[in-house]
Amino acid sequence: MKRELGRYKMGLCFSDKLRMNRGAPPPDVVTVFVKYTEGGNHMSAEQLCRFLVEVQGETEVLVSDAEKIIERITNERHHITKFLRHSLNLDDFFSFLFSDDLNHPVVSKVHQDMTSPLSHYFIYTSHNSYLTGNQINSECSDVPLIKALKRGVRALELDLWPNSTKEDILVRHGWAWTPPVELIKCLRSIKDYAFSASAYPVILTLEDHLTPDLQAKAAEMMKEIFMDMVYFSESGDLKEFPSPEDLKYKVVISTKLPKETLKKEKDSEESDVSGKASSEDVSADDEKAEETNKAKTEEEERSEAKEEEDGSDKESSKTDILTYSRLILIPSGNARNGLKEALTFDNGGIRRLSLREQKFKKATEMYGTEVTEFTQKNLLRIYPKATRVTSSNYKPFSGWMYGAQMVAFNMQGYGRALWMMHGMFRANGGCGYVKKPDFMMNKGPDGEVFDPKAKLPIKTTLRVKVYMGKGWDSGFQRACFNTWSSPNFYTRVGITGVRGDRIMKKTKKEENTWEPFWDEEFEFQLTVPELALLRVEVHDYNMPEKDDFSGQTCLPVTELRQGIRSVPLYDRKGERLVAVTLLMRFQFV
Repeated sequence: MKRELGRYKMGLCFSDKLRMNRGAPPPDVVTVFVKYTEGGNHMSAEQLCRFLVEVQGETEVLVSDAEKIIERITNERHHITKFLRHSLNLDDFFSFLFSDDLNHPVVSKVHQDMTSPLSHYFIYTSHNSYLTGNQINSECSDVPLIKALKRGVRALELDLWPNSTKEDILVRHGWAWTPPVELIKCLRSIKDYAFSASAYPVILTLEDHLTPDLQAKAAEMMKEIFMDMVYFSESGDLKEFPSPEDLKYKVVISTKLPKETLKKEKDSEESDVSGKASSEDVSADDEKAEETNKAKTEEEERSEAKEEEDGSDKESSKTDILTYSRLILIPSGNARNGLKEALTFDNGGIRRLSLREQKFKKATEMYGTEVTEFTQKNLLRIYPKATRVTSSNYKPFSGWMYGAQMVAFNMQGYGRALWMMHGMFRANGGCGYVKKPDFMMNKGPDGEVFDPKAKLPIKTTLRVKVYMGKGWDSGFQRACFNTWSSPNFYTRVGITGVRGDRIMKKTKKEENTWEPFWDEEFEFQLTVPELALLRVEVHDYNMPEKDDFSGQTCLPVTELRQGIRSVPLYDRKGERLVAVTLLMRFQFV
């Protein structure tokens, strides 16, 4: 029983059936159909082409493209050939608008310039990419690597450790109880799936705890498995990163150079962060959490902070060192000598700096300008703090706003932060590389750089209309909802990005229906649309209990295709909810 406006109403079965059939086209759809058919009952290919150009903004579409759409829709709905039907009726047109693959909400092809240096791109990056669950005792496997690569992730992390006999190499999370996986198995899976979702380079960041002999063995493994897929510089030190286009179908290695190669650079070129947890390394809000298991956490922090640092001092041959060193295209560095020096030191070459999330936060608070300047030439990687033992994640925009290219996430987790990560990398055809806006790469007349905290003027207004949704009756387990009646769906719509653009709004509740019809419009004024994501969440109102999650998506604002679009929804982990789709309209005014 449910209370409604002071009365009680029974959730009876016949009520469900009555509401199941209400999925008629919204008035806007009927209006454009009538307009472009000139009051007729069928839409020809020429009329559909006009609609696609004038309403949907698809300026390059041809009549032949419209004919293919009509052929597919009529074949699917009526099982007839193109020789018997050359037009769409209203229901056909409505079906086309709800089609994910024919009428998707964002640009589906790589369209950005891919010839700039790697430092000009945000890179889809995974943290502890081999873990199947939490950071303490989940299994290490090549399966998460495969899943990440299939999703389009371009930067993977492997922690390399000697086995018990010091004769072979394992991948595992140090100072934890994670059952290991053999390095060779991981490398073979990476080779097999590296370019299954994207042709652009895979970056392997290695946390190296190996002896020189095992470093040489790792190099041989990579050369044998990847062969000519591994990219290394013939001339040695690079002054500028290659571009994603230069590195197509290549695997790039990034780690700390062996100690024998670092005599001239000393500690300033060592990877990631210092192994000792100083007051500079640990922020105040982390101290309480760390007190609960101080010994274990200190070991965890030390392992993460000493990424690629724990090699033996044992001498190895110059040939072995050269072999391993030459595979490292992107040397990594740390902040051992302080944040300011790490951000401003320039050795004339390229490098990667890694900071855990709380140290990065401190860096932006103290040296925000220097952080942005650093990312204009070098790579900056941020990774989760060690206390995120459940594989949770931080807010990715904290890194992107300052130009950090490699915002490393626990891909096996879930939650809004991960949804944002998925949303950002739906851009540029899902290739895993998203070009940073020009204003993040340029300097003003007085040397000033982009300040994400500054109050900025409004650039554009995004108008979003939420028409309706469908698919929960077949694509979502009914057990997820109230057993006694149909759901009461509502949609939350909003923007995440720079601080001044963040806002969330919501529709009214549509009661007792599996096909909700809201027909509500919202406006969002944006100061930095280039860094904005449109957030969409659907929930089932379930008073007095917590509302039931019913699907979500995040879409890059600058990639939105104008007009009436089909918007597929995803579950908590970012997997597609089969058939669950919203019909929405996007306009920039």
